[in-house]
Amino acid sequence: MSAGTPPSSTGSVKLDALKNKALAADPTKPSGLDLYSRFAFAGAVCCAVTHGGFTPVDVVKTRIQLDPATYNKGFIGGFRQVIANEGAGALMTGFGPTFAGYFLQGAFKFGGYEFFKQRSIDLIGYESAVNNRTAVYLASAACAEFIADIALCPLEATRIRLVSQPTFANGLVGGFTKIAKNEGIGAFYSGFGPILFKQVPYTMAKFVVYEKVSEQIYRSFVDKNTASSGMQTTVNLGSGLIAGFAAAIISQPADTMLSKINKTQGLPGEGTVSRLIKIGSELGLRGSFGGIGARLLMVGGITAGQFAIYGDIKKALGATGGVEISK
Repeated sequence: MSAGTPPSSTGSVKLDALKNKALAADPTKPSGLDLYSRFAFAGAVCCAVTHGGFTPVDVVKTRIQLDPATYNKGFIGGFRQVIANEGAGALMTGFGPTFAGYFLQGAFKFGGYEFFKQRSIDLIGYESAVNNRTAVYLASAACAEFIADIALCPLEATRIRLVSQPTFANGLVGGFTKIAKNEGIGAFYSGFGPILFKQVPYTMAKFVVYEKVSEQIYRSFVDKNTASSGMQTTVNLGSGLIAGFAAAIISQPADTMLSKINKTQGLPGEGTVSRLIKIGSELGLRGSFGGIGARLLMVGGITAGQFAIYGDIKKALGATGGVEISK
């Protein structure tokens, strides 16, 4: 960006003119920190609600991953086994850390994605961003997810411990405190490598597939300028569902390793890398995809719900100032 280019410039003279005209017509329209905080809040709500709502599915999926010898009757059978052995209430194990963790993660993920997308446009110019939009989507998603995972990791570690060891502690506060006291703060980040390996490719696939599918739908089937609010929500749902399936398959091996490494405390002197190598060799390719059926259902539903809720909350908050680079 040249020294004379305004900080809020998109890199396109034509787009800057349209942007300034829109701001002049509606000076109350949010921008800057106000705008991105609305993106972050919409992301926090959509992730917390969807992940929290799918807690029963996540419990069964995690049990299948951690104890395939016992939970070997498929997804529906796994539900029945958990209820028969521990009662229906066990299906909500880990709801507290799931809701809290993904509230934080969603704020950084969606808010960060919009922020880094705009920074990319500022850096390379609007026309270049449009022509290289896949790279912009991927880079923005990766940067946002890295930051989001720093917030998510301790709560995800607590959730997995509660699900894998039902008698470990009574809820979020008890589990979090017990891990911190007995194993130290470092224990919360023993799964940071796997969570990055899982979440970064997952989020990159999630956003780029969503953007591409929704772009194709609006280009071929629906006029975005005249589409009703209900139709836009339907497009968000459909695009999100396809994006969720793609993201689930890409990130499945890392998700299994994350569940394994957070199941129990490592042996004395055993490092994270050596634990990961050991787990990977024990799992093999087939074992890495344990619980994929449940996870496809979970991630597909979660992602569809997230983009639908995110779009609706953005509209409700007036957070429509993000720059679109789809053709």
